[in-house]
Amino acid sequence: MSDLALRIRFLRSHEYESLLRHMDLQWFAAEEEGRTEDPTEQKKKKAREDGKVAKTAELTASLVMLFPLVTIGTLAGYMITQLSQMINYYITSSTMIDIATDTVPYRAFISYFIKLTLPVFAIAFISAFIGNVLQVGLKFTPKAIKPDFKKIKPDIINWAKKSLFSLEAFFNFSKSIIKIAIIGVVAYLDIRKNGPQLANLSQIPLGESFSFVAGIAFGLAVKAALILMSLSLPDYLFQRKQHLDSLKMTKHEVKEEHKQMEGDPLVKSRLRQRMQEILTANMIQNVPEADVIVTNPTHFAVALEWNNETMVAPTVTAKGQDNIAFRIRDIAKENNIPVIENKPLARGLYAAVEIGEMIPEEYWDIVSRVLAEVYRISGKLNDEL
Repeated sequence: MSDLALRIRFLRSHEYESLLRHMDLQWFAAEEEGRTEDPTEQKKKKAREDGKVAKTAELTASLVMLFPLVTIGTLAGYMITQLSQMINYYITSSTMIDIATDTVPYRAFISYFIKLTLPVFAIAFISAFIGNVLQVGLKFTPKAIKPDFKKIKPDIINWAKKSLFSLEAFFNFSKSIIKIAIIGVVAYLDIRKNGPQLANLSQIPLGESFSFVAGIAFGLAVKAALILMSLSLPDYLFQRKQHLDSLKMTKHEVKEEHKQMEGDPLVKSRLRQRMQEILTANMIQNVPEADVIVTNPTHFAVALEWNNETMVAPTVTAKGQDNIAFRIRDIAKENNIPVIENKPLARGLYAAVEIGEMIPEEYWDIVSRVLAEVYRISGKLNDEL
């Protein structure tokens, strides 16, 4: 290869590396790739502890708007009285008090201000509290207000994508248009209905004019709050769906969480197998002490021991199914322990009695007959009875 060709290849390779350095590899990453599984309760709980919950601002805003308006309407007479007293006080005191040196006017203003605004502010605060409790319950987490300096780093591409070109952005834009349209139509119909009276306001006293206009404005405000409240339900359902979609997990994440919560299934399987081996080994050691083995004959085997001095009734010292049953019978033959075939008795004892327990009273009669026959054959009948 010529020197010129080598130089061209070198320059092209460096240009390619430079291009890669300036490209964000996340441009090519598939967002939410593989997140097809619904979030587990543990994932939802952790998100809730982090302050990530599904809620709509529309409900809180409508309640904060509606209840203070109702409070103002209810306390209108009281508020007008306080305003009249305040105006009368300042007009009366304007020629008698030096406002440059006397602090009484300031204290009076604060007193009247609290009397006028405190009920409305208190109801607004309670309304906001209720709006949040209705959606997320009584949950306070400091993580939601913890400073996160990573959020300061601007990410214009993701911001534009989320704010302008996402389903959430389209939904919020459509919701705003619908709200403006509905409230605009309601306001137009109200004003149109009261158009003649509004046109003749100049011909009626000032107090009546003010009361009439205030009534129209108050009614429009209440209707707007009710419209916002009605739109909060579909918005909440949408926000909930978006919240659950954001919490979706990959199959690997579900599997890992399951391992953390309940332990590795492979480890648990090995532990169960090892425990079964230990129980089987201990149980097999009791077989040579048995007086008789009751079998199915192939699927079940139950070892019974009876000592009239220490036991109230015969006791099951070992039992097994399939391979363990074969092993019990083999050990019984090696130790010259009688093996009796009785299908109903073997099945009943295997299902009803655990190892180390005495047989139930309903089996006493048949088991005593089995033991009597065994002792008769072995010559131990007189010793045991």
